[in-house]
Amino acid sequence: MWAFLRRPYTLPVVLAAAVGLIAHSWPPAHSGTGAPVADRWRSWPAARIFPATLPGTSPSGATVRYRLTGVAAEAPCARALQPAAAKALSRLGCLTTLRATYSDSTQTYVATAGIAVLSDSAAEASSRVARRLATQRSGRPRLRPSTVRPAGFAGGAAEGFGERQYIAGALAAGEHRYVVLTSAGYADGRPYTAGSPIDGRLPRLARELAVTLHRDLTR
Repeated sequence: MWAFLRRPYTLPVVLAAAVGLIAHSWPPAHSGTGAPVADRWRSWPAARIFPATLPGTSPSGATVRYRLTGVAAEAPCARALQPAAAKALSRLGCLTTLRATYSDSTQTYVATAGIAVLSDSAAEASSRVARRLATQRSGRPRLRPSTVRPAGFAGGAAEGFGERQYIAGALAAGEHRYVVLTSAGYADGRPYTAGSPIDGRLPRLARELAVTLHRDLTR
């Protein structure tokens, strides 16, 4: 389903064109709903894997919405993931990676989510590898683990989002063949600087995006 997507598309700049593309080139939104979990990455339409909006919470507990900025073309794991993540997941037979970028409703924060598709036989090991990437030797969580390469999109909140802007990340995995990896940063393009204060909403965005996308893909 992703093979024809040779260029990324952005929202809302090309929203009308993207909707038309989905309607004519991909299966209907309801197609594949009952597909086995292991096949959903290729049987579900991109609009189902990466919904236009996803729920989240603010530090105060208020409900917020994360909005889709753009969907990147399907890419090999070695190209879409940061080096340590790509190396670790390649040992589990990482087949491909699907990526999309979201922003918060105020367009202050952005985050790229990558769904790494592993060989089906590696499902049981995915959680163990994800946990190792996400935590230090002491067992404490890493604020900036090796995850997914940020995907920026022209003309929107994620226009200036790249690897230098990656500030906080998270991983989510379970008993299935998918590992969801996220990288978050500021929409204004400010780069990561070691030791600088970090807004707590960035790790929250990274974590909520990873957990929600993994849950929706596997439940």
